[in-house]
Amino acid sequence: MTAWDVDLYLKFSSERTQPAIDLVSRVNLANPARIVDVGCGPGNSTAILRQRWPNARVAGLDNSPDMIGAARLSDPEQEWILADAGAWQADAPCDLVFSNAALQWVPDHERLIPRLFGQAAPGGALAFQVPARAYSQIHQLILEVANEPEWAQPMDAARQGFTQERAGFYYDLLSDKAARLDIWKTEYCHVMQNHDAIIEWTAGTAVRPFLDALESEEQRGRFLRLLTGRVVQAYPPQRDGKILFPFRRLFVVAYR
Repeated sequence: MTAWDVDLYLKFSSERTQPAIDLVSRVNLANPARIVDVGCGPGNSTAILRQRWPNARVAGLDNSPDMIGAARLSDPEQEWILADAGAWQADAPCDLVFSNAALQWVPDHERLIPRLFGQAAPGGALAFQVPARAYSQIHQLILEVANEPEWAQPMDAARQGFTQERAGFYYDLLSDKAARLDIWKTEYCHVMQNHDAIIEWTAGTAVRPFLDALESEEQRGRFLRLLTGRVVQAYPPQRDGKILFPFRRLFVVAYR
């Protein structure tokens, strides 16, 4: 798999960071001493955590050397950990295990989520946000293009590499373990300049594994052209020519 494109990811940093702001605002912890941001990316969500709890020891964790490198450049004094979220074990219980739009890239949530929750200290919490199942039409369009006969078989791993579960799945997983459990969904209507901006958004995240599965730049270009055609049909422009890009996200906060 190719490296994450940090610049492309950060092109929509405001839209990608807003859910982290919303999630942090709903975490009801007064003075957490130890916080780990799982899947911190270039550190935009980690900065939100430090702003909310300036006296806490906050660490950002990601499995991408490029993302951790960008995070270190943005804040050299911050603690950054290069590790796989699926295998990471805290050296001591955390008051808050936090994750913004990262756990969808980690498989087997039936095992992962209780494991992360178990690393929260008594009185602490696990708080995470992921794209909601069938979170937007764009995901269905990506799957339609991936199912084209010319490359359907190489896409098997990409189809399975994105974990989406329903709210009830997380409720059943955590309700008998958590002292309190908050679950909600929010749909953001991102304002895009044009249809190409939607393609750029997805190229930095959801469509990336599908492009990685293709053998040539010619195939990747054709994939994006087919996707662009579907995007143009699915997202009509507003009166001013801009495009509303709905994106639904699922939020979970589980307290110990």
